[in-house]
This record gives sequence, C-alpha cells and structure tokens, in this order.
Amino acid sequence: MKRNALSMALLLTLSLIAFGLSGCQPSAPDTNREATAPATPTPEKVDPAAIQAELTRIENDFPRVLKEKDVAAVERVEADDIIVIYPDGSVGNKTQDVTDIREGNLSADSWVIADMKVVVLDKDAAIASGRSIVKGGKMKGPNGKTLDISGQYRWVDTFARRNGEWKLVATVSVQMRQPVPEVAASPTPKASPAPKASPAPKASPAAEVPPPAKASPARKASPAATKPTP
Repeated sequence: MKRNALSMALLLTLSLIAFGLSGCQPSAPDTNREATAPATPTPEKVDPAAIQAELTRIENDFPRVLKEKDVAAVERVEADDIIVIYPDGSVGNKTQDVTDIREGNLSADSWVIADMKVVVLDKDAAIASGRSIVKGGKMKGPNGKTLDISGQYRWVDTFARRNGEWKLVATVSVQMRQPVPEVAASPTPKASPAPKASPAPKASPAAEVPPPAKASPARKASPAATKPTP
C-alpha cells in the first residue's frame, strides 16, 4: 500500500515538473495557417485643387469683409489661438482683429489681392501667400492717432483644418520697400475702317451692228449673138 502511494506521489511529481517545463517553452508555430503580412496603412486622400480653391476664396473675400465690417466672417475664419504679426512687428490676436473690423479702425478706399499662391501640405494643413495693394488705407491706433497705411504688402497665412473647417492659425505681413509697379491696361485698339467697296465697272456699250451690205444689181444678160448671114 505504501509502495503504491509512493509510486503515485512520484508519478504526480514528475507530471508537475513536465507541465512546468512545457509552460516555460515557447509554443510551436502553427503551421496550419498562413503568416499574415502587416497591414498596409491606407494612403491619405488629398484633393489639392479643392483646398486651393477654398483658401483662395477665403483670401479674396477679405476686401469685402473689410468694406462691409463683416465681423462674423472674421470670427469664423480666424482661430481663437491665432498668432498675428503686424507689419510694424507688433503681435496681435483675434480679439484685436475683431475689434478693428467692428470699430472701423482699419479701412481703405481700395484693397486688392494679387500674386495668390496656396501650398497644400496635407489634407488638414496649407500655407497661402500673396500681395496686397492698399490705396487710401487708414489705421487708427490705440492712442487715437490715424496712420496712413497705403502701399503694398507681402503676407503669409497658415491654415489648419479643424472639425472640418479651415481656420487661420497664423499670419504675418510686411510692407514692401520696392512696390511692384502697376501695369496700366493697354487701350483697346480701334477697329480698322472697313475698306470701301470698289464701284462696279460700267458695262461696255454694245458694239453697233454694221448695216447689212446692199445686194449688188443683177447683171443684165448679154444680148444673144446674131447668127451669121448665109
């Protein structure tokens, strides 16, 4: 009985040791399944033409926003954390821009956007650059003084798409020391006068038909020759 008990105990001990060793060894690869290749990331879909068209529309809309004091457009386009660098090197923010538009601190007789270019970085980031031609520009500062800001400016705007909407997150502009000369539109050439029609040639007078020739008088028959006298 004791012998049987010792045999059972020894068998149980060997079984536990074998189980422990098997647990420490790595499991054999499953050769019944094909190895799966790592998933290839789906390429990002970008529509540069659509992004360029949308940002060009936003930039070209600024003269209207300025003229109509469209505060809602400024609040919609500018990000709350926008970084603004003005031409004099001072730093602004969205609150200042909204105030300047609402109070009419910034105004101009004419504000034209030129040399627009949009560089698309990815589906959610892009950079726009261009030139502004300002005529009759006025800027009222915090001290109440109004400055003439007429001239030409180069600027760079950085956009980011947030929650499906394009937001202006940074903008910097500098005044050009050597403005680009404006090219006057060429006058429309006058149309050449149409050549006068040549007068129709007069018909030549019909040639006169000569009168018919008169018939020659019939020749009289010669008198018959007289027969000789026998």
